Parts: sequence; C-alpha cells; structure tokens
Amino acid sequence: MESIQAIKQRFGIIGNDPKLNRSIEKAIQVAPTDISVLVTGESGVGKESIPKIIHQISHRKHGKYIAVNCGAIPEGTIDSELFGHEKGAFTGATTTRSGYFEVADGGTIFLDEVGELPLTTQVRLLRVLENGEFIKVGSSKVQKTNVRIVAATNVNMFEAIKKEKFREDLYYRLSTIEINLPPLRARKDDIHLLFRKFASDFALKYKMPTVKLTDDAVNALENYRWNGNIRQLRNVAEQVSVLEQNRTIDNKTLQNYLPNIGSNLPAVVSNSKSESDFSSEREILYKVLFDMKGDLNDLKKLTMELMKKGSDADVQKDNEHLIQKIYGDADEKDEEFEAAVEDLEILAIPEHKETAEEIISEAADKYHFAEEIEEEETLSLHDKELELIKKSLERHSGKRKLAAAELGISERTLYRKIKQFDL
Repeated sequence: MESIQAIKQRFGIIGNDPKLNRSIEKAIQVAPTDISVLVTGESGVGKESIPKIIHQISHRKHGKYIAVNCGAIPEGTIDSELFGHEKGAFTGATTTRSGYFEVADGGTIFLDEVGELPLTTQVRLLRVLENGEFIKVGSSKVQKTNVRIVAATNVNMFEAIKKEKFREDLYYRLSTIEINLPPLRARKDDIHLLFRKFASDFALKYKMPTVKLTDDAVNALENYRWNGNIRQLRNVAEQVSVLEQNRTIDNKTLQNYLPNIGSNLPAVVSNSKSESDFSSEREILYKVLFDMKGDLNDLKKLTMELMKKGSDADVQKDNEHLIQKIYGDADEKDEEFEAAVEDLEILAIPEHKETAEEIISEAADKYHFAEEIEEEETLSLHDKELELIKKSLERHSGKRKLAAAELGISERTLYRKIKQFDL
C-alpha cells in the first residue's frame, strides 16, 4: 500500500492538513475493494482527485475511467448518456448507442454533481448499484455491467432528501464510504503553499519570473475566506502573475484581486422558524382555526355559566377575563354606539304606514326591498349598499334593529355603515 506522501506526489496534491491527510488515507484504504464511495465538500476543494486515486491504485486500474458531470447533461438526454439507447428510441436516435455504464464495464465511473440527477435517473442508478443491471432507453433487454461507482457532490444531501430532490435509499447506497474534503479556509497553513505552487506553474507557463508575497500579503491571503476554495486561489495566482509588473506583491496590491465579501466574522444563523413566521397559507389557516376554536370554547363556557346561574351580573363578574378576551373593550364601544346613534337625524324619519296591498306584496316576497333598485343605477357597490340601508331605515321608521335584521347584519355593523356613509 502506497503512503500518503507518495500519493500526494503522484497526483500533485499540495498540503499537510490533518483532515486532508485523513481523506487521502480513507481513499487508499477503500481502493482495493468495490465499495461505492461518496466524496463531499464545497465547490472547488478538489473532489475530482479522490476518484482518480481510488481508480489508479485499485485492481480496476487497467479498465476505463469515465468522469461524468451530471449537472452539465440536460435532463432529457442524461438517461441516454448513462445507459445508452436503441435506434429509434426517440427523435434523433438514428443509431444504437452504448452508454457510459456499458463502455466502462470493468472500470470506474465518477459521477460528479450526483445531487443534480433527476429522480427518474436516480431510480435507474439505484438498480445498477443493487444488482449491476440496466436497460437501454427504448429497449426491453436487461444488460449487466461491472463498474465501480464513485460519486461526488457539494449539495447538502440531507436537505435534498428532506425536500424530496434526492432518494434516501440511493444516498445510503452511494455513501457506503463517505470522504469529506475540508474547505480551503480550514487549511490556513496550506494556502501559501498552494499559492507558491500555482505561481511557480504560471511563471513556467508564461515564461516570466515567479511572483512573491510580502509577509502582510501572506497574512491577508491566509485570513481570506476563499468561497471558491482552491479554484479561486488558482485564479488569483494566475491574475497576479500575468498582470503585475512588480514581482513582489504586497497586501495593498493583493487586495485588488480579492473580492470584498464583507466581514469574515462568524454569524449565528437559526434554521428554526419563529412561531410567527408562516411559510405557507396552510399554517396561517391552522392558526386562524385554532384561534376560532379557542373563542368558541370560551363562548361555550360563558353560555354554560348563564344556564347554571341564571344571573348576568354573577356570570359577568366570575368570567370577566373571558369577556375581556372575546369582546375586548366592548362595553365602552357600546356606550359610544348608543350615544352616537341617538344624535343621528335619521331617527326622526316619519313613520311610514304600509297599505294592505304593500303588506300582501311583502309577505309574498321577503326580498321586496331589493327589487326597488332600478337596473339603470350605477354599478358601484358603495352606492347600492347606501341605497339599501336608506330604504330599509325608511320602511322601519328609523328602527335600527328591524333594519339590521332585514339587511342580515348586526346592529353594530349598521351603525358603522351609517357613520361611513355619513347619513
């Protein structure tokens, strides 16, 4: 078995971080087997190196190694790419085509960005993992393949499973062994080593002197967050090597190549939702229903107290908190309501004595007042409502209780309408 240092030299891996060494050690240990491996880590940490290590030191090293970027293949053609298709299986399928699993028989397939696979393709992949069987698109013949599958993703798989974007059974099949690569910001001692390696490579490539960093520039480099990880560091090294005339780079010059992403201080982010944070209409409806249920139970309790005691004063005294909860400051509003209504001039409307014909007509149709609205009137709901209230009050000689009952609204609501329309 090769040593970790030998593997680093062979595959050009730079760094001495303990977590990086542990990831390489796991790759070396699992390589001689046919166990499925899932490589996890942020974008740009170098996940593609692990499958190469596993393949090159395994018994499949003489077989084919195929790397597939699942996120770069359109959803409509990914089944054909992976499993192949028969002639005429779909529009444009003019010939029979072998898929990656057929071509890589006896070798290794690296499925990069496996979290982007469509659910239908995940079902096919699960079957390959379970018994090595697959069916070409447009075919009914079951074919066998003997491939080693190594997958990689930068997606939080548990979140994807929770959102039903990734099958849980497929995740456990893929992650028999899980290898996690640390982000670059967790490998501060390796950052300057990587920069020097990249700077040396670009100096050789572009035939120019190698750039060097001052102490303050090294400190800034190591304390930067590097959201793009090694890929971003490599780009910065290339930009500095090509654009800067002075081959000694200080902190001020380096800052021009580091995007300002704000403070690097950690922030506590709560994943739990607050009680008042509704994420859907269903939750809002549930809360409204629960509130209504509580009010209804309180009303039942008050009604039962009235039935038992039969005294309004005693019930009001014993259940003052319930009354306040349901009606709030209803007593004060009632007093204002009575005082305001007594001052209304509309109560002085002379009493209208209905004739026998009107009484008979009204008895036949309880909605007779609605028929008095002419069809040529404006379509404004405001005007129609105002006219209905006026007519109802006129018929009942200003008696608001009778008018409210006829209109199908409460007396309080009628009072509000009277104030609103300034009658």
